Amino acid sequence: MYRFFVQPQINQDDHRVFGYEVLLRKQEEDAWVLPHHFTDISVADQAKLLEDTASSLHTAVNNQVLAFNLNNQQLRNPLTLGTVIALKKRIAPAALTIELTEAPTLEEMKQFSLAVHQYGIGLVLDDVGTGSNTYQNIRDLLPYVDEIKFAMQNLRMSGEADLIPASLAFWAQISREYRLRLILEGVEDADDQALAKQFGITLHQGYLYGKPSLV
Repeated sequence: MYRFFVQPQINQDDHRVFGYEVLLRKQEEDAWVLPHHFTDISVADQAKLLEDTASSLHTAVNNQVLAFNLNNQQLRNPLTLGTVIALKKRIAPAALTIELTEAPTLEEMKQFSLAVHQYGIGLVLDDVGTGSNTYQNIRDLLPYVDEIKFAMQNLRMSGEADLIPASLAFWAQISREYRLRLILEGVEDADDQALAKQFGITLHQGYLYGKPSLV
C-alpha cells in the first residue's frame, strides 16, 4: 500500500501554512518507508492519492498549494503531462505545484513549462546547489520555473554544513535575479530561522514546523 505523507510549508511573514509537500511512502509490515523506486507506482495512481489528500486538507478552501515530486523518468513518460493536467482540473481551484527532483534537458523544460503553466500549475526545481543541480547545470532552466528549493539537510548529511551560509547567500541572490520564490528546506531550530532571516528567506519547510505525517 502507498500513501502520501505531508509536510507543511510556512510563510514567516504571516506564520501561515501556505502549502504542503506530499511525500510518497510505502507500507511494509507495520512501518511506512521510502519506496525502493518512485516509479513503482504510476503517476496516475499518485494523482488519485493526491486528489484524496487535497480533499482531506481542504487546500482549496484554505488557499494552500500541494507540491509533489517528479523525477526525469516520470517526466519523460508520455502519459505524465496529461495526468497532471487532468489532476489540476479535478482539484481546482486548489493550487498544484510540480517539484522536479532532477534537471531535465532545456528542450524538455521548455515544453513541460509551457504546458503546465497554461493550466496554472506551478513549477519548481528541487535541491538546487546539491548533487547534479549546480548553478552551471540549471541556470538555463531558471527562466522556466516559478520557484527553487534549497535543502540544508543535503549539505548536513554530506558533512558540508559549513557551506550553508555562503550557499544560501548565493541562491537568495539568484532568486532575486530571476524573480523566483525560494523555499528553504531543512529548517530545524531558531538558529536556522535566524540564518534564513539574514538572507531575507521567508518561505520555510522543515522539522521545526512538522515532520511528514499522514493526513
